[in-house]
Amino acid sequence: MIRFECEPMVQVATRLRDRLARLEASEILSFEAPDPDLGGSCYCGTEIKTDSTRWLHHSWKAWIDLCDLLFCRMLTPQITTRSTVIVRFQKLDRADSFHQSNISQGDEKYGVDSGFALIHKNEEPAFLFAYLNALKQVKIEQRRMILDLGVNRADEFILIRSILGQSVFEQMQFVGIDHSISAIDYAKKLFSSNNVTFYCHDINQLGSLALPRSDLIISIGTLQSQGIDLQPLLRSLVQRHLTQDGALILGFPNCRWIDGAMVYGAKAPNYNFSEMSLLIKDIYFCKKYLQQHKFRVTITGKEYLFLTATKIGVGL
Repeated sequence: MIRFECEPMVQVATRLRDRLARLEASEILSFEAPDPDLGGSCYCGTEIKTDSTRWLHHSWKAWIDLCDLLFCRMLTPQITTRSTVIVRFQKLDRADSFHQSNISQGDEKYGVDSGFALIHKNEEPAFLFAYLNALKQVKIEQRRMILDLGVNRADEFILIRSILGQSVFEQMQFVGIDHSISAIDYAKKLFSSNNVTFYCHDINQLGSLALPRSDLIISIGTLQSQGIDLQPLLRSLVQRHLTQDGALILGFPNCRWIDGAMVYGAKAPNYNFSEMSLLIKDIYFCKKYLQQHKFRVTITGKEYLFLTATKIGVGL
């Protein structure tokens, strides 16, 4: 078994990467390392001593980050001695991802029977905290008409209802739009009250629905989808579908969903590693356009980047 004592992270990562390259998907790589609890509040790389042994401290956060970067999942560690633990990485099956699906968009790639339907973003703290922060920034409790583009199963509405309570939720109007017939049918079963309406519709043709203007527009993981031209759509949303004091929450994925794990870093075409140029380009356009139209814009998050825009000088 591999044992690490005073090796710096660059050596640790290289050795583990080489070993993982020889393993099949789902196989487990175990190695012995200093117990991170011994380091207390020390930073990674601090030298610590136990009895007559010198160790280089790496925190649990460091091991989890390395596990993620090596496309593995962290399994329950095992205590071996007073000073060491067995850390276990299980190699992810990178072919097990809805991103690899050959099903076309028109064939329910995001439907209730798809790999995408197995994802529950609200249960991922990295997504949940960023989304809750965005809802707080727009003062969700004071909004009255909410439009969600790419609503799918209505997970965003479920979370809003849970934090506001049923009585407050029912005083608001919600409209959800998605191209997936099965996802919309599923959402309708979850929300049967008159204040929630769903449409199976192309958001590029939003004007044909003749919807009233909304004071909050939410779109998470949709505006960068194939077949959507982000720039004219954003202009249309602001000019034709948002109230004068309206706000927007736009979520941009900076992750991939692989073998049951949310893995940091968006995958760009023609690259075998995470490359963020297109993501940054789109976020920058949205930020600049909204600021030109007197919005206060913040960008938060990690695996999902949330652009939150509220009108300057408007007090709800």
